[in-house]
Amino acid sequence: MKNNIRFAILTALITAIPAILTLLAIWHWKPGAFVLIFVLMLLGAGLTYELIRKKKMNNKAYRFAVIMAVSAVSILVWMSVAVGGILGDDPANMMYFGVLLIGSVGALIAHLEPRGMSRALFATAFAMVLVPVIAWMIGTPAFTNGMVAVFGLHSFFALLFVVSALLFRKAAADALQTNAKDWL
Repeated sequence: MKNNIRFAILTALITAIPAILTLLAIWHWKPGAFVLIFVLMLLGAGLTYELIRKKKMNNKAYRFAVIMAVSAVSILVWMSVAVGGILGDDPANMMYFGVLLIGSVGALIAHLEPRGMSRALFATAFAMVLVPVIAWMIGTPAFTNGMVAVFGLHSFFALLFVVSALLFRKAAADALQTNAKDWL
């Protein structure tokens, strides 16, 4: 409970940053975006981490993999809300839901086991790389910032998912090695 309260306070402080910038007229977020981000970070990131920590966090690689994956998803949703990606007017932005759906369904199928989580996050990274390719092919207006910027940003998120997948793969190898030692 004490960790949950600390996380809620930290989330409120992080959420206050864009609120202050909006008040200073640097960003133009709607009030609903702040509520969404607070709920996403508090319930999504914090409680997911706590749930998984209680179940499987005896392996450091697994712990860092979860942190990396949850952080990547939180930042992706936060940035999408900030610039209108997920909630924007362009129907192509719905592809981000597809990326998150692939990761979520993969995690459910994997039962949070490291080997399956590795596969799920590799698939999520691949889906992330496909988003700008598909957007470019159908001719969405997403490329006003330049093609390099769009592909670079999506590659950054794909890299976060790949690093998480590799950490899950290491956690699976560590678990296999530990089980082999115990068996001998």
